[in-house]
Amino acid sequence: MLEPAKTVLLFQKQSVSPQKFQVGEVIFKEGEPGEYMYGILEGEVNLIINGKLVETIKKGDIFGEGALVHQNGTRVSTAVAKTNCTLAFLDQKHFLFAIQETPMFALEVMRSFSDRLRHLKEIIS
Repeated sequence: MLEPAKTVLLFQKQSVSPQKFQVGEVIFKEGEPGEYMYGILEGEVNLIINGKLVETIKKGDIFGEGALVHQNGTRVSTAVAKTNCTLAFLDQKHFLFAIQETPMFALEVMRSFSDRLRHLKEIIS
């Protein structure tokens, strides 16, 4: 398995120029169509569902992948910059290319998605 930092480096190779977000800036909102997934190069991001903070993710993690793999492609959470942060991002075309070229990347995306789901189950229980 790849380390999270290595996953984001692979991610960054497929990404266009990284984007910077300031503290409190909304990256995407719940219910919006999702065109990109993100990798955190610097900083922290809060994930919020129904107005409740469910997780803070940090440098090396990825998020927003669900909108690229589901047919309806809508966001199930709101992502807000907890700190100033720099994010790499991939659209669906580059995401699919990264998966084809680097199967370990696909496994790391699934790992991240699975970890987040497990975390949500813990919160609900």
